Amino acid sequence: MYKGRIFIAGLFILLMLLALYFSLPNPAARQEEAVKPAVQVMADSSMYAGVSAAFGKNIFDAGLIPSDISRFMLEPKEQASLVYSFLQGPKSYGEGIPWAGAWCEEMVGYNKFGGFGCGFCCMANIYSTLTDYECSPLDIFEFAKTASRYYPTSESGAIGWKDMKKTLKAVGFECKNYRKPATYKEFQEQMRHTLSAIVLVSSAEDASFWQDTPGHYVNIWLYQQDEDMVFLAEPGDPMNNRTWIPLRYVYDALKTVSEYQYLAVTSYSEEQNTWKWNGIGDIWNGKY
Repeated sequence: MYKGRIFIAGLFILLMLLALYFSLPNPAARQEEAVKPAVQVMADSSMYAGVSAAFGKNIFDAGLIPSDISRFMLEPKEQASLVYSFLQGPKSYGEGIPWAGAWCEEMVGYNKFGGFGCGFCCMANIYSTLTDYECSPLDIFEFAKTASRYYPTSESGAIGWKDMKKTLKAVGFECKNYRKPATYKEFQEQMRHTLSAIVLVSSAEDASFWQDTPGHYVNIWLYQQDEDMVFLAEPGDPMNNRTWIPLRYVYDALKTVSEYQYLAVTSYSEEQNTWKWNGIGDIWNGKY
C-alpha cells in the first residue's frame, strides 16, 4: 500500500511537470524572443554543462523529465556540493580535513607550496568543477610552467594574473583579468554572468571578513542575486571554506594596489582544452 501511494504520487508529479513543459512556448517561439547579451548566454549554458552536469546525467537523462525543466529544479546548495575547494595548508592536511593534500608539504624551489599555493588551488577548483576532468593544485602548478611564463623564484612562488589567465585559457576557459569597478553595482552585474572568479583580497582594504591577510587568492562561485551571496572556496582557511558569504565582503576587500583585482571565467570549450589531465595522484584527504 505504501509503495503504491509513492508510485501514484510520483506519477502525479511527473504529469504536472510534463503539463508545465508543454505549456511553455515552443523552441521556435523562444528563439524569436529578445536575444540576451552574449556573455550571459555563455555563462548560463556553461554553468549547466559544467557545475550542474552530474545532476543531468544521474536524474534527468532517462528522458522522462525535459532538461529545461530539470534546470530550474537545481537548488544553489545542490550546485555548491559539486564545487571543488582545495586547501593549501599543512595544518589542514595533518588534521585530516577534507580538501587538503600532500601538495602542501612540497618544496618548490626555495618555497613550500603551502605558503604560496592559493592561486593554484583556485585554478584546480575551476578546472575540476567546470570540466569532465580532475586535477590537484600541484598538477596545475606543473602545467602552468609550460603553458605560461610562470616559474617560482626565491622571492615568491605566487603566480601572477597574466600567467593565471594564460594557464586557464590553455585548458579551455574564456577568462579575463579585471580591475575593481568604480561601483558595487557594476561588480554585482558582472558576477551575474560569471561562472567563477579568482579574487585577490586584503585586510588592508577591509577587515570585515579577512583579517591579517596582506594578499590572498580566493575563489567565488554561484552568485545568488536575490540574497547577494556567493559560495566561497577559501584555500587558506578551512573554517571559511565552502561557506556562503555576502558578495559585498569580496568587493570591499579587493586588493587595489595589485595590477588586477580578479579574474572572471565566463565559458569553457572542450575543443580549446590542450591539457585534458584527469586524475589526482597526490595523497589527499578527499572531498568530504
